[in-house]
This record gives sequence, C-alpha cells and structure tokens, in this order.
Amino acid sequence: MVKTVNIDGVKIGGNNPFVLIAGPCVIESEESALFHAKKLKDICKKLDIGFIFKSSYDKANRTSLESYRGPGLIRGLKILAKIKKEVKVPILSDVHCKEELEDVAKVLDIIQIPAFLSRQTDLIVAAAKTKKPINLKKGQFLAPWDMAQAIKKIESTGNKNIILTERGVSFGYNYLISDLRSISLMRQFGYPVMFDATHSVQLPGGKGDSSGGQREFVAGLSRAAIAFGCDALFLEIHRSPNEALCDGPNSIPLNELENILKTIKEMDRIVLKNRLR
Repeated sequence: MVKTVNIDGVKIGGNNPFVLIAGPCVIESEESALFHAKKLKDICKKLDIGFIFKSSYDKANRTSLESYRGPGLIRGLKILAKIKKEVKVPILSDVHCKEELEDVAKVLDIIQIPAFLSRQTDLIVAAAKTKKPINLKKGQFLAPWDMAQAIKKIESTGNKNIILTERGVSFGYNYLISDLRSISLMRQFGYPVMFDATHSVQLPGGKGDSSGGQREFVAGLSRAAIAFGCDALFLEIHRSPNEALCDGPNSIPLNELENILKTIKEMDRIVLKNRLR
C-alpha cells in the first residue's frame, strides 16, 4: 500500500485521485507568479483536482552563466509567501544548498530536491530534518531501484513524508527518455510517485546556451503516466511559453491546460477504480 502524504489538505498517494503540481519554471515577477497561481487554482477547482503551486526562486542549475535564475532567495520567498497567503494554495520549490533551508522551511509546504542533487547526502538529510515533506526527484543518471538509498537518507531523520518523482533518463546527447516502468517500480517503495512530464521532454543544452524541449509530447506522456498509476503530475505552465525566461520550450501554454486535464482526470478515475477492485 502506498502511503498518503497530506500537504495542507491536499492528499497525494494512497487511493486518492491524482494531484497537479504546476506553475512557471521560475518566478519571473510577483505579478506573473500571482497570475499563474490564481489561474491554475481556478482551473483545478473547476475540475475538482488537488493543486499545489510550484515555481523556483533560484534555478541554480541553468545551462549558461548568463541564463535568468530568478529573483533569489529573499525576494523569491516573499513572493511565494504572498501567494500562499492570498491564493491559499500549498507551495513547492526546489532547494540547491542546505544553507537556504532555515528560511525555506518557514514558507514552503514541500521541499524539492532537484534531480541533479538526488545523491547529495548532506542536502537531503538537512532538508529531511526540517520535517517538511520532501519531493525527491530521481536523477537522470539513476535507475528506479537506486532511489532506495536516497529514501533511507530521508527516513534516517524520522521523516517519512516522501514523494518520488520520475523525470526521464539520460539517453545520448541532449535527449531524455521516459521509462514509465519506473513509476510502478518506485511505488513499490511504499511512497507516492509523481511524473514530471515537462522536464521529461527537456533537451538539456539543446540550444547550446540553454535547454530546448518538445512540449508537443507532454500531454501524451502525462496520459501514459496516469495509466501507469502515478499519484501526481508535475507540469510547468506559462501563459506565453515562447517568452518564458526558463524552460519555455517544454512548458505547456496555460490556455491548453484545462483540456489536457479533463482527459487525464477521466483516465485517473478509471485507473483508481481498477486499483480499488
């Protein structure tokens, strides 16, 4: 049985319907972050889908030194705190160094460990010690069963509010491949599994000084992940992806999201019904 992780009333895992974790890749401005959070909440409320807002205050792993990283820790957390208070949604963001955790734990409802840092013991253990739920992304270089050791690092602190995320596996130059068997395999650890559909179509460094992407495959991969029984979907959304300051090529246009979610919700209903038999 997969554990249920309760994020301020939003239940991920167990026999609960799938949850959407979504937002722009990075905080571009307070106006943009608030706009997307409100729009995404409205769509999810209309479709009766659990929602958690995600956006990064600092993308420390951008391809180029010149790439936009975000407003930074202090300003970014103020914006996320405002969204949490005004829009009334749980907040997820990623952390790249343990020195940020004291401030981060005051605002975030879920602390995310990026895929590139999925073996960084000190960071993982320090994040787990905050007692906040941890979303641990599987590294592009790891097999599903390799996550067992990372899970033990979190559990060593007594924290068992864990979500695992599949986001594709490195395959040749600039390409990622989604092996959806990973969802079923990682659910065997007893924790909910999320599928990051938008990063799974990323082409790291595909544009030389920035990442490319193939957003046309996001909807299909999302449906496939739901069919494999994922507990949550992670989607990067933007009102104008071609103008986004980070990960635009693999972000879903905001105006296309509702139709994508309608199909996914129906598929999830069928999968959940069969699971309960």
